[in-house]
Amino acid sequence: MSSPQTANTGLYESSPSTLEVVSPYDRSRIGEVPLMGWNELDATLERAKAVFADKTAWLPNHRRAELLQKLAKNIEDEAEDFAYLIALEGGKPITDARIEVARAVQGIRYAAGHIGEGLRGEVVENWQNTMSNGRRMVTSRSPIGIVVAISAFNHPLNLIVHQVIPAIAVGAPVIVKPALTTPLTCQKLIRLIDEAGMPEGWCQLVLCSNELAEKLATDPRVAFMSFIGSAKVGWHLRSQLAAGTRCALEHGGNAPVLLLTYANHDAAIPAIVKGGMTHAGQVCVSVQRVYAPWAEVGPFARKLSEAAEQLEVGNPVHDATQVGPLIHPEQVLRVHNWVQDALGRGAKLMCGGQPLSETQYQPTILLDAPDDATVTTEEIFGPVICVYGYDDIDDAIRRANASQYAFQAAVWGREYDAIQHAVDGLDAATVMVNDHTAFRVDWMPFGGRKASGLGVGGIPYTMHDYTQAKLVVG
Repeated sequence: MSSPQTANTGLYESSPSTLEVVSPYDRSRIGEVPLMGWNELDATLERAKAVFADKTAWLPNHRRAELLQKLAKNIEDEAEDFAYLIALEGGKPITDARIEVARAVQGIRYAAGHIGEGLRGEVVENWQNTMSNGRRMVTSRSPIGIVVAISAFNHPLNLIVHQVIPAIAVGAPVIVKPALTTPLTCQKLIRLIDEAGMPEGWCQLVLCSNELAEKLATDPRVAFMSFIGSAKVGWHLRSQLAAGTRCALEHGGNAPVLLLTYANHDAAIPAIVKGGMTHAGQVCVSVQRVYAPWAEVGPFARKLSEAAEQLEVGNPVHDATQVGPLIHPEQVLRVHNWVQDALGRGAKLMCGGQPLSETQYQPTILLDAPDDATVTTEEIFGPVICVYGYDDIDDAIRRANASQYAFQAAVWGREYDAIQHAVDGLDAATVMVNDHTAFRVDWMPFGGRKASGLGVGGIPYTMHDYTQAKLVVG
């Protein structure tokens, strides 16, 4: 995302255009959406500002809870339509898209049931002394103000739920800009939010260029920016925010898995394949790097490859498909270039390694790519898992931590002390034990360290972010 030009250039006054939405599988046209100009975005901000300023019109807690419960039911009633749309415009296999819809419904119901907790204040402990004697200190929480949510393509319903629903729950006006590759799912969700009874101005959809999205997010009327996407864009946006605007950033990673000596390979292999190949690896916590003892790495890599080769790659709307397309043909080329670079530098190709079409890439396993290869240091965001051998677990931990990213990691083992040593040593926000790195439930804390993000997501944590405390001393 490039930096916007100053307003007097006229860049933001250009007339809106129309964006064609295409299937990432076969590049066929599936719809079109109008793109907004700055005048429309400015009007959107003004509507949000006006409704928030009129406190007499704020929906009470029980009304917002009722609205969210109705929304959850309406999504449930249209679950198959949502799943098909997610598969069609985002390329996620429809079996996984159905899971995404079910998670979205659960997340909305969770938010509806926890509105009181999200706005609960606290009594501040008062140490008795000559200054505070006889005083009582109590905090209250209220919505922070206008939230701008900029989202990503890979979970076009559930990511929006994570960013938008907490704002509705706590009573903050929210403006959402979905990924331009997957706007139709978000459109459908906003329509159902309106139908559930959301008053005008409280939840608004915007579709615009990345340059205008930056101008929107950095406008001084915005109280909070929620961003899900690339680290490069997220950190740039943070640097441009207006004074006082808070933010949360959710980026990606290159998640490591440590296999300890005598780990259960029969259980680990299907879990690791699932964690690395789901949605063609286009998940921010996909398994990317697996470290195994040298004595076991060869057989493990072969069995992992055999499992990867059994995956059904194809049309995401078909029930049998396990791995769908990458979001754009340029991503297929990028992944292939990274794989070829690793092979040219000594990595061994265990399986895959070639495009299947302009939109699909073979599930690929690499053995012992260099530690400084791009497939090791950067986020692949494609169907590629790299396996590495190690002699000493502390060296494996060091290599796993030698990354600008630190999000979720995993350890597989049988002995408690060895597992705990690895857990303690890994630099990660979350460590899974005997599972893949891509596990998540929507009310758990979820957020990365270092370049992987800022703040903690998850429904209750985002609800807290979208509120602010006021202390009353009396």
